[in-house]
Amino acid sequence: MQKEKEKISDSLSKLEKIVSWFSSQNEVDVEEGLEKVKEGAVLIKDLKERLKNVENEFQEIKKDLSGEEE
Repeated sequence: MQKEKEKISDSLSKLEKIVSWFSSQNEVDVEEGLEKVKEGAVLIKDLKERLKNVENEFQEIKKDLSGEEE
């Protein structure tokens, strides 16, 4: 069975934590900063894909509803 994806809000929360981490650093450790950037990039890519899928689902529902009204 495929691993269940976490909620969009959970991924956004993780991104917020990464941003907060960078904001709180006086001097950023390069290696740790790079790992945070990589993690953020993966989260952003995944979120874009998931949000597009959600948008498509909403469009399908809207299409179905408008088709029923005719």
